[in-house]
Amino acid sequence: MYIDIVPNRKSPPAILLRESVRDGKKVVKRTIANLSSLSLEQAQLIRQILKGEPLVAPEACFDIVNSKAHGDVDALLLTMRKLGFNNLIASRSSKERDRVVAMVASRILNPESKLAFSRSWENSTLGETLGIEDTREDDLYAAMDWLYERQDTIEKKLAKRHLSPGDHVLYDLSSSYVEGKQCPLGKRGYSRDQKKGKLQVNYGLLTDGRGCPVSLSVFPGNTSDATTFLPQVERVQNDFGLESVILAGDRGMISEVQLNVLRERPGVDWITALKSGAIRKLCDEQAIQLALFDERNLFEFTHADFPGERLIACHNPELAYHRRKTRASLLEATTAALTKVQGMVKKGTLKGADKIGLRTGRVINQYKMAKHFKLDITETTFSFAIDAESVRKEADLDGLYVIRSSLKKEKRTANNIVLDYKLHILAHCEHQILPSVNTYSYPL
Repeated sequence: MYIDIVPNRKSPPAILLRESVRDGKKVVKRTIANLSSLSLEQAQLIRQILKGEPLVAPEACFDIVNSKAHGDVDALLLTMRKLGFNNLIASRSSKERDRVVAMVASRILNPESKLAFSRSWENSTLGETLGIEDTREDDLYAAMDWLYERQDTIEKKLAKRHLSPGDHVLYDLSSSYVEGKQCPLGKRGYSRDQKKGKLQVNYGLLTDGRGCPVSLSVFPGNTSDATTFLPQVERVQNDFGLESVILAGDRGMISEVQLNVLRERPGVDWITALKSGAIRKLCDEQAIQLALFDERNLFEFTHADFPGERLIACHNPELAYHRRKTRASLLEATTAALTKVQGMVKKGTLKGADKIGLRTGRVINQYKMAKHFKLDITETTFSFAIDAESVRKEADLDGLYVIRSSLKKEKRTANNIVLDYKLHILAHCEHQILPSVNTYSYPL
């Protein structure tokens, strides 16, 4: 049905309610009702209704005075309550606890500084839902001080929730660079952010075997990985009450010095990996041969240099391919750069052994390929060649790594030890990229 308005020359138009029907091969109009007594405005409204069009646009019915986001706030706070997050922070409700919950929720919903957070309450229902809409910046910093005093209690609750005797524990150290000069922990050290010349603050993350955080420790920026490890062992056994535990760390974290201490501690087993020098020695002694690897690309063996330990050699073909490709591109780039230096020496624009050495050193250090090149520098000449034997020896180790562990076979199979170490690597990667996925987490 539709409204048909038929104009009349000397009288008002006829307003007819009609429908179209087929009569044989023809389509004819059939009048259902004469609505000529209606005004044109009324006829137009009926026409809109018959077409399924709204009579009034929804936005024309309301004046939007204010709006706040609520759905994401409600969903997140409900999830936090189900996880027992509020009771984890403090068993009793308080303004400080609600402010901490709000800051964590805000970090998830819309990461921003504490000052910006305190000024954005009106954009969502987070503040009024938690009853802290009158909170200011200083209140947030005071809540953080209150939270810091509760850190030990909270971490013990987390350990009780996530760790049990004999569990697998992961530990890794990362860092953030510091802007400013007033931070007492800010020291010049290894920059994982590749921010040379910046002060650093290190932080160690202790997690369960799944990578779920349990404890966080902060150290001066010049603290090495290995020196932070043993205090974590003490914390796990003494503060968290775990008499037996399996600790996993990379070769830089668990050094030989730490292993000597761990061997004397009852209830502590460990998983780490050999450094490339030790792997090279095992390959030279034929203790590791590619023919020994099974279909899983691993095999277990023992060696006199590592008494009482289980050694598990692993070969990763994809990693081997990646390292070969990377090395080839770096050798090519270094060769091209050294060729330019060689041309400068031949033209006489670069003279003197010291100046030539400085220029070539800059190139070698940029690509970190010094071990693969033989250099011959005099006052007026410069020549170089790729050390094929050095390249071959490094290529023999491509994709090869050896995991070492104190775990007995009845506690863990070789395959499980490899999986445990890979979990540590995954946790390490997540820890390293944590700041990069959220630019608000650094600099400090």
